[in-house]
Amino acid sequence: MFGLKQPKPAGSGPSGSNPFDSDDDTLKPSNRINPEPSLAAKNLSLNSFDDDDCDEKRFTTSSKPSLDLDAKSRYRNGFRDSGGVENQSVQELESYAVYKSQETTKAVQGCLKVAQGIRSDATRTLVMLNEQGEKITRTHHKTVDIDHDLKTSWKTRSITGPVITKVGESPKRRVNHLETREKLGLNHLPRPQSRTHEPLPESANAYQKLEMEKAKQDDGLADLSDLLSELKNMAVDMGTEIERQNNGLDHLQDDVDELNFRVKQSNQRARRLLRK
Repeated sequence: MFGLKQPKPAGSGPSGSNPFDSDDDTLKPSNRINPEPSLAAKNLSLNSFDDDDCDEKRFTTSSKPSLDLDAKSRYRNGFRDSGGVENQSVQELESYAVYKSQETTKAVQGCLKVAQGIRSDATRTLVMLNEQGEKITRTHHKTVDIDHDLKTSWKTRSITGPVITKVGESPKRRVNHLETREKLGLNHLPRPQSRTHEPLPESANAYQKLEMEKAKQDDGLADLSDLLSELKNMAVDMGTEIERQNNGLDHLQDDVDELNFRVKQSNQRARRLLRK
């Protein structure tokens, strides 16, 4: 079998050296091919970074590189480590202006989220206050019913006229959470409008990006102003409800004291009847 493979290299030297020469020849192309995948991998890795740069170019002008960590660190400290703002190029200052505008937009959106959370808490508090007021009202009506039962059971009136009187409001039935929110008008609270802005092209300059960020900031501040107005009205409603409940609790305390006195009288009558 070895004799069949040797005639293939024609014009070669002795058979002893041919295998090594052929091996060298076969190894040389492999040596040339081996670096190529690494170069391709490097190109792929570079391309992947280039793609990331393309994504980040939305935050900068099309003529300058994307914001990297070094650039952001310079922007955060106001170029204190690189000679100050006055020693920066025009392109660098444009990128810095876009960066600061984006940071302002994020701050406005953060304030808007905080205000939305406060409104959610205020809504739950207002619902709880309303339900508490209904419980106070039902308790008051229950004391009136107990007083009526006491007078009916003994068929007599030792005290001229009922002292416990019903409040002006009619008895309220138990309402669920959704009905309470509907009654308070909390189901129709205006929500911040989701305004959509057309994305800027990749060739947009710094001025266009600044105008886009300015529009986002104006929308966020408008929504924040509406939320603050709602919170103010809800705070007024809470104060009114708490004041009403305080007055109701004062009347309820008087009714409970009177009911306690009448129950004691009823017990005394029962003991006298048992003695007879």
